[in-house]
Amino acid sequence: MSINPADSEIFGALWGTPEMRALFSDPARFQLMLDVEAALARAEAKLGLVPQAAADAVARAARFENLHPGAIAEDVRKAGQPVAALVAELGRITGGDAARHIHLGATTQDIVDTALVLQMRRGFEYVRRDLVALARALAERAARYRDTPIAGRTHLQHAVPISFGYKCAVWAAPLAAHLERLDQAARRVLVVQFGGAAGTLATLGARGAAVAQALADELGLGVPDLPWHVARDTTAEAAALLGLICGSLAKFALDVALLMQSEVAEVFEPHEPGRGGSSTMPQKRNPVAAEYILAAAREVHAQVGVMMSAMAQDHERATGPWQSEALALPQCFVLTSGALAHGRAIAEGMSVDTERMRRNLGLSAGLIMAEAVAAGLTPAMGRAAAHHVLQRASERALGEGRSLSEVLRDDPEVRKHLGAEQIDRLMDPAGYLGSAGVFVDRVVARIARLA
Repeated sequence: MSINPADSEIFGALWGTPEMRALFSDPARFQLMLDVEAALARAEAKLGLVPQAAADAVARAARFENLHPGAIAEDVRKAGQPVAALVAELGRITGGDAARHIHLGATTQDIVDTALVLQMRRGFEYVRRDLVALARALAERAARYRDTPIAGRTHLQHAVPISFGYKCAVWAAPLAAHLERLDQAARRVLVVQFGGAAGTLATLGARGAAVAQALADELGLGVPDLPWHVARDTTAEAAALLGLICGSLAKFALDVALLMQSEVAEVFEPHEPGRGGSSTMPQKRNPVAAEYILAAAREVHAQVGVMMSAMAQDHERATGPWQSEALALPQCFVLTSGALAHGRAIAEGMSVDTERMRRNLGLSAGLIMAEAVAAGLTPAMGRAAAHHVLQRASERALGEGRSLSEVLRDDPEVRKHLGAEQIDRLMDPAGYLGSAGVFVDRVVARIARLA
């Protein structure tokens, strides 16, 4: 039975990638907890706290396929947490004297949180890989269409020309920044959790800190200054970062959906028979990938709020906020993976209609170039006067149903300063792209340096 569509065999592929969904499945989660228990036994054996033979036996037994999940599930319903049952199962499988050396000095949250960190480490790897691929695909589009004019739109109205390459660069630039954030966050987030009952590791006496270091070394994790049982800034940071990534993906998706409108029709998602179709309208090509990105982003942003509120944890062990993280953080990772996959599909396969872009630039009969002409008149008339002249000419063009170019040619005040050839030059969208090409080159160069 599936309640969340991301967990559904039918709908799941729309919401998350198979690898990310598998990473947060029960088998993967419990295997990582077993990995932590095995690593703890090895670490304590190296420090002489448990026999090496016992650590070896625990490591051999610590495989998910050896467990009886039904027995664990039954115990979880009673105890409200999985580790006691997991340790009992691991002891049963290990057998003999070695079983009594399992879980020495640890508490449930140590195992669950450290396993979560291992999940996040792999999840970060997946996210990073797809971010790089998406950024590179958008950078390639930016370079290809560096100087291709398209209507720039502000408040959903034609503003001034930009280039489609510039638009792609705007989509790509935040992704490079998110990669930097991801690498920075990894140093803070990917740390071991080992504190025992209340964070002091009292059962290990003076060896507690050494065991924490040895456990971290076994797992390839960092060591925090102290256990973070109730200091949840790292998990909240991970969620917030995924929220930022989804925010940038949502901006990209929204733009694509708007560009796909029948009245605009400048860019389209990749198409195959049946994709984006309707059950009743045979002609439809809906922006399905963009829609799922936007939906996923909304849900991730909602879950970021859950993670932030979960930072308020009482005393040395939380009564509820910690448990709420398990509802929120896996969804953040899974939905982000799905949004990235949809984003890659769009960026790598989008159809771009440059002829439609050119035609749409002409929809306003030249009014989109009003600022350009005003800028051309400014040296002779001053900015305010030039702006007033173009405002008056634009109103006249609209009122008379004429092109701005025709009105300007008939305007005596304009003709004092600009000839017909100069007006034509100023009315060319390709000549009024400003520093768009420079900005594109910067973004493309930055993404080219990504590792």
